[in-house]
Amino acid sequence: MNLALWIAAGLLAAVALTGGITKAFVPKEKLAAITGGGWTDAASVGFVKTLGVLELLASAGLILPAVLDIAPVLVPVTAICWVLLMVGAMITHLRHDEAKFIGVNLVYLAVAAFVAWGRLGPESFLG
Repeated sequence: MNLALWIAAGLLAAVALTGGITKAFVPKEKLAAITGGGWTDAASVGFVKTLGVLELLASAGLILPAVLDIAPVLVPVTAICWVLLMVGAMITHLRHDEAKFIGVNLVYLAVAAFVAWGRLGPESFLG
């Protein structure tokens, strides 16, 4: 179980890192062209950059606290925050008629919920 949780957290961190780098450092116009417009057209540059920074922080929060053994409780907290972020992403995609992305967001949500459940329950870092 511990190995599965590490793999899930690692995959989620990789997704968050990729999305964070893209949103934080790629110009909004280029990002809109890559993703086909949609929600990025309606969002401000600051909002897109903020999401990118949050995703970069999530990528660190899913791995580093446990690896460094500094406040490892932040791993499930970060996973819970990722669940909330995915709920927001699904709502946003629904509002912009981008239902094709909801399935992907749902998978990320499920993986994050698994990490949160596992790290708060059976394979807790707390004791």
